[in-house]
Amino acid sequence: MTLVAGVDSSTQSCKIVVRDADTGQLVRAGRAAHPPGTEIHPEHWWRAFQEASAAAGGLDDVAALSIAGQQHGLICLDDSGEVVRDALLWNDTRSATAAADLVGEAGATAWAQRVGLVPVAAITVAKLRWLATHEPGNAARTAAVCLPHDWLTWRLRGDRDPAMLTTDRSDASGTGYFDSRRGEYCPDLIDLAMGRTDLVLPQVLGPRESTAMTSGPRLGAGAGDNAAAALGLAVGTDAIVSLGTSGVACAVSADRPADPTGTVAGFADATDRYLALVCTLNAARVLEATARMLDVDLARLGDLAMSAPPGAEGVVMVPYLDGERTPNLPTATGALHGLTPATMIPANIARAAIEGMLCGLAAGLAALSAQGVATNGVSLIGGAAALPAVGRIAPSIFGKPVRVPTPGEHVADGAARQAAWAIRGGDVPPQWAERARAAELYEAPVATAVRERFQNAASRYLER
Repeated sequence: MTLVAGVDSSTQSCKIVVRDADTGQLVRAGRAAHPPGTEIHPEHWWRAFQEASAAAGGLDDVAALSIAGQQHGLICLDDSGEVVRDALLWNDTRSATAAADLVGEAGATAWAQRVGLVPVAAITVAKLRWLATHEPGNAARTAAVCLPHDWLTWRLRGDRDPAMLTTDRSDASGTGYFDSRRGEYCPDLIDLAMGRTDLVLPQVLGPRESTAMTSGPRLGAGAGDNAAAALGLAVGTDAIVSLGTSGVACAVSADRPADPTGTVAGFADATDRYLALVCTLNAARVLEATARMLDVDLARLGDLAMSAPPGAEGVVMVPYLDGERTPNLPTATGALHGLTPATMIPANIARAAIEGMLCGLAAGLAALSAQGVATNGVSLIGGAAALPAVGRIAPSIFGKPVRVPTPGEHVADGAARQAAWAIRGGDVPPQWAERARAAELYEAPVATAVRERFQNAASRYLER
C-alpha cells in the first residue's frame, strides 16, 4: 500500500489525514490546535504540524505529502530566512484603509481584470501597503514574502534560503499581485503596494508538480484551503458553501471572473481551472456567539431554531459581528431587527441567527450566478454544517437542493488527493475522491420571504 498525507493548516488548527494513494481509503488522522488571534508567529504552525503528525502515527511511511492552508495572510522573511514580524492573517482587518487606497489608485475595474479580484483588507497586497505605511522598519527588513502554506512547506523541507520558497497558482491567485491567466507575478502592483520590486516571491508550481526533500516524502504543490476543499469533494457542478470561521461560497469555473464590485474573487483552483469565490467574515462564529448569549449549547440552539417558524416571526439578524467582507464593511457591527415584546424569544433569535448567517452566503451564491457561474446544487460543509438545523433551513434560503456530505477533513482530503496526483502522474487527479460518499440531501422547498427581509435590513448599512 502506498500512502499519501494531506495537511490542512487552517486558521484554528492543523489537521492531517493519511490515505491509500490508490483507493483513497483513510488509514489514520491527527490534529492539533493553533493559537487564536489575527496575527501569529509561523513557528506555532510548525509546532502544531509536528503535534498533529505524531497524533496521526507519524509520517515516515508516506510517499508524498501536500499542504493546504488558510489563504492570503502575510509572512515577511529577512534575507537569512528569519521571520521579520508575526504573520498577519486573512482576518486581520487593520489593512482596510490600505485596501481602499490601492483600489482608489489603480481602479476597481483594472484590479479585477488584471488579477481577478479587488483588494479588501484580507488580501495580501493590502497588507503589504499597511506594512510599508505603518511599519517601515519591518518593511525595509523584508526580503521575501510568502503565504502560510508556502512557509510550512518550506519549513518542512528544512530550507533557510527564501529563494527556495514555492507556492501554487490557487494560493498565489489570492495575493492581489499574481495574474493567474498569464501565470505570472505583477511587479508593478507590488511596487504600488510597497514601493519596491525586489522582493523574493515563491516559485509557482503547477497542480501536479512536486519538490523533493533531502530525505522523506515528496512535497506536492499545495493549495489554498478552498481550492483544496473543491478537489477533495469533487463536487462537479455543485457550489460549495463552507461555514467555518469565515463563510465561503465558491464554484469551479472554466474562466476567471472579473467582478469590478469585488464581490466575486476569481481565484485559480487546484487543477488548471478557476475558482469563483465569495467570502464573508461571519459564519460559524455567529452561531457560537448566539448560543453563548442564550446560554445554550449549539445542539440546543438548533432545537430552538427548528421550534420557531420560518422567518422567525419577522426577527432578522444581520450578523456582521466581526465587520464584513461581503459587502465590504470592515468596521460594521451586527444588529437585530423586528423585535417586539411577543417576538423577542430565544427560539426566534436562534432561528434568526441561522437564517442571517445563511442569507449572507445566499447573497454570495447570487453573485456567482451574476458572473455567469452556473451551479445545480450546494454542498454544505464546515463546522456549522454539522448542525442538523442548518442543513434543514439552508434549502429555503439558497433556493437549491443542499447536500451535506459526511463530515470529514475535506481540505486535508484535497491535499492528500493532490499528493497522490504528484506521484501517480496523469492529466487529471486520481479519481478516488469521487468514490460514493454518504450525503444527506435536502430538496429546496418553496422560497420564503426571509431573504427579502434580510436584504432590506442589511441595505441600511450601505446607506450610511
